[in-house]
Amino acid sequence: MESGAWRNRTTVTEFILLGLTENLRLKPILFVVFLFAYVVTVGGNLSILAAIFVEPKLHTPMYYFLGNLSLLDIGCITVTVPPMLACLLSPQCRVPYAACISQLFFFHLLAGVDCHLLTAMAYDRYLAICQPLTYSTRMCREVQGALVGICCTISFINALTHTVAVSVLDFCGPNVVNHFYCDLPPLFQLSCSSIHLNGQLLFVGATFMGVFPMILISVSYAHVTAAVLRIRSAEGRKKAFSTCGSHLTVVCIFYGTGFFSYMRLGSVSASDKDKGIGILNTILSPMLNPLIYSLRNPDVQGALKRVLMGKRPPE
Repeated sequence: MESGAWRNRTTVTEFILLGLTENLRLKPILFVVFLFAYVVTVGGNLSILAAIFVEPKLHTPMYYFLGNLSLLDIGCITVTVPPMLACLLSPQCRVPYAACISQLFFFHLLAGVDCHLLTAMAYDRYLAICQPLTYSTRMCREVQGALVGICCTISFINALTHTVAVSVLDFCGPNVVNHFYCDLPPLFQLSCSSIHLNGQLLFVGATFMGVFPMILISVSYAHVTAAVLRIRSAEGRKKAFSTCGSHLTVVCIFYGTGFFSYMRLGSVSASDKDKGIGILNTILSPMLNPLIYSLRNPDVQGALKRVLMGKRPPE
């Protein structure tokens, strides 16, 4: 009896993702839409990277962080969208257990670095506007590299913790995931063992990866706002705010969708609303970031034009 029960507890070797829709007529349309979104996102972020690389004016800490953010956006959307596109072409999307756990790890790793990198960018704006005399020494190359390294380390620990905690759960019953990628809440729903510890880890992780960074960003921009309001000229205030507006827009989109996804710990059941939030978080945000950062930035616009036209930057 016991050996039979144990076999039943280890029968799930793959998951079936329901994806965005089960309507066969909609699948080709969604495939074209999200393939287009993927190409635009990767192309846009690669263009930002190329502009930062070739334009000497953009060799500053702010654009160093922006370049890293573009790499993360490419990674995040690549972890989720290509498998989703493959599923849209298949009658049934079967994902091996190991592949599902791997996708979970890499998504949380990259998204976590994104969280803390946005915090580092807010700190960079604080130093640039509130401490301009010591900015170049306090945000030197070594400090920039150290901040990115800290972001990666914290995110790696968080992602590994969640991945290990999920991998020890028992999945012995249904294996149908009501989502278009493997994530924590829909997997919790399928577990036949206690997820109490996982829920606690998710709460702690959301606090360290979301709440604390958001507090630090808010404090940084409170100081920035106070400093900008002390600038006498309207042109000076406009220029100072313009360097922060793009970053604040990205922060609002990223954290807004993230909080909706992971702070509703009272209900781990997946729904179509969660899929919509997932699209905003994994696809729309990375796709909009290049547009947001280049829309009101003449330096980035000029660099992009030179990259696209194959011209050299001015000496």
